[in-house]
Amino acid sequence: MYREMIVSGLVMDPQTNTPIVILKDPQDQKSLPIWIGLLEATSIATELEKIQFPRPMTHDLMKNCLDHLQVKVERIEVCDLRNNTYYALIYLRDQDRLSSIDARPSDAIAIALRTNAPIFVNEDVLSKSLKTADETRPVFDKENQDKWSEMLEKLNPDDFSKYKM
Repeated sequence: MYREMIVSGLVMDPQTNTPIVILKDPQDQKSLPIWIGLLEATSIATELEKIQFPRPMTHDLMKNCLDHLQVKVERIEVCDLRNNTYYALIYLRDQDRLSSIDARPSDAIAIALRTNAPIFVNEDVLSKSLKTADETRPVFDKENQDKWSEMLEKLNPDDFSKYKM
């Protein structure tokens, strides 16, 4: 079963200085942190902040190609977690045909944000993410909600400016 989630923000892991995109279920506040690369974090941040560049960046180019071909991104799914690696699928609709393509969650999320496609997470991924969390990977649950809410509130979009291309 899949749960619809939204991007609630980006944070930097204070221990590894790696960006984390936070997906959140707006209904029950359950969150899923996904560690991502700097370039993908920049792409997500610029879309969240609605920053436009004079030339299309990679995810914007992908959206433009899909638009030109009249292919719609119907949804994305974070579908699996194996060996601390998340997997995602992008579902594309081309007239009557629906197909899926494998993607990194960070790329799928960046494209979903640009195309206003819903983001879904497999319930098994949520369960596995809590089981694999250890002292180097914080648990994003109700007990730690205040800690992470404070961190998200302190996040400044300028924190990502040093990664602009």
